Amino acid sequence: MTSDAPSASMVKALLPESEMPTHWYNIQADLPEPMAPHLHPGTKEPLGREDLAPLFPMALIEQEVSQERYVEIPEAVQEIYRLWRPAPLIRARRLEKALGTSARIYYKYEGTSPVGSHKPNTAVAQAYYNASEGITKLTTETGAGQWGASPAFAGQAFGIEVEVWQVKASFESKPYRRMLMETFGASVHPSPSDLTESGRAFLAKDPETPGSLGMAVSEAVEVAAGDPEARYSLGSVLNHVCLHQTVIGEETIKQLAMFGEGAPDYLYGCAGGGSNLAGLAFPFIRENLAGAQTQIMAVEPAACPSLTKGEFRYDHGDVAGLTPLMKMYTLGQDFVPDPIHAGGLRYHGMAPLVSHVKHLGLMDSMSVEQKVAFEAGVEFAKAEGVVPAPESTHGIAGAIGKAREFTGEPGSGPSIVIGLSGHGFLDLPAYESYVHGKLD
Repeated sequence: MTSDAPSASMVKALLPESEMPTHWYNIQADLPEPMAPHLHPGTKEPLGREDLAPLFPMALIEQEVSQERYVEIPEAVQEIYRLWRPAPLIRARRLEKALGTSARIYYKYEGTSPVGSHKPNTAVAQAYYNASEGITKLTTETGAGQWGASPAFAGQAFGIEVEVWQVKASFESKPYRRMLMETFGASVHPSPSDLTESGRAFLAKDPETPGSLGMAVSEAVEVAAGDPEARYSLGSVLNHVCLHQTVIGEETIKQLAMFGEGAPDYLYGCAGGGSNLAGLAFPFIRENLAGAQTQIMAVEPAACPSLTKGEFRYDHGDVAGLTPLMKMYTLGQDFVPDPIHAGGLRYHGMAPLVSHVKHLGLMDSMSVEQKVAFEAGVEFAKAEGVVPAPESTHGIAGAIGKAREFTGEPGSGPSIVIGLSGHGFLDLPAYESYVHGKLD
C-alpha cells in the first residue's frame, strides 16, 4: 500500500521507492554535548585521520568524525539498497489480539534484505567507499553470521575479496551462516584461529574458548593492518556504521505517518554493538530533541548487559588491544560472554555514540534472559508469521512486556514500535532447543 492517506484497517506500510531516504542522519550534529574522542591505543592521544588510514578508506574516516547533520547517500549505494528498501513497517494486529493489549504495535522489518537482516545497510556503503579508493580486500569479524554475510554480499557487488573471522561458538552452531557467506564468495574462519598472532595467543591461553566478537575483531584487524591492499570492515560500534543504519528510522517516521501516527509512545530495539538500535532510534531522538516524547528502550541479553551493568569509560573494542580506545559502556575487553544463541549481541561494549546518548539520558536500557527472549520470539512468530532472529527477540520481549501493561478497547492505548532487525530462518536450531526444553 503506497497511499499517503492513513487507513484504520491498514496492516503494512510500504513506502514507494521514490520515498527511500537520500541522506543518512548524523546525530552528532544535534547532541547537547559532544561525545568523547577515540584515543590512539599507544599514545592515548585523540585519534587523527592518519591513524585510521591503515584500517579504513578516507571517506569513512571523514564520516566517523563528521558533524554534518545529513550525509548524501551515493547513487551507487542507493541502487543496491533498492533491492530491498524501503523496508516495510507492519502493524502487528494479530499480536495485539493475542496479548489482549490496547496498545498499537508496529514492527520495522529488516528481514527483507538479501541476507535477512539490517546489516547490508552499512555493508553496501562500506564496500562502495573502499572500492572507490581502490581497495581490493576487506577483513571482518562476525558473531551469528548476519554481519559476515553482509560484506560478503556487498563485496561481490563491488569486486572486493572478503575474509571473515566468525566467533567459534557461532561457527559451530550456525553452519548455514557460513554457507551463505561462502555462497557470496567470502572465505570464513572460526575465531580464535591459528592464522593470526592474536588468535594463536587466545588459543594458547584457553584452547577450548568459545571465542568472542572481541577476539574475532583482533584477528580481522591484525590481517587488515598488515596488508596494504586490505582494509577492515566493522558491522557495528563505530560512528559511520551507526550513520548508515539511520535509513531504518527515517523510513519508519514516514511510514508511521501513513498509519496516521505521530511520534510513537515507546520504541524498543535489541542492543549488542548498537548499530541496529542506533539506526532505528537516532532519527527519533532528533524528533525528541525537537519536542516529541518517545520513550526509547535498548534491550540486551542478560548474559552480556553492557548498557545496564557495564561501566562508562574508555576501553578497547577488541581483546588484544589493537583497536582505538573508545569511551563506551563496557564489561571489559577481556569479558567472554556465555555462548548464547543471539551471537550478534555477544559484545563486551556498546557503540560510543549509543553509549553517549544513554549517558545523556536520551534513551534507557534493560536486559532479558535468553529463555524470556525466545518465549517472546515464539509468541511473535505464532501471531505474525515471522520467525525473528534471536537478537530481535530481545526487543520483542521488552515491547511485549510493556504492551501487557495496557488493557481496554483495542487500539485505544499507546503506540509501540519494535525494531525487528532480521529473520531467524537460519537460526532454527536455536528455536528447536527452546521448543524441546534444552535451552540454557
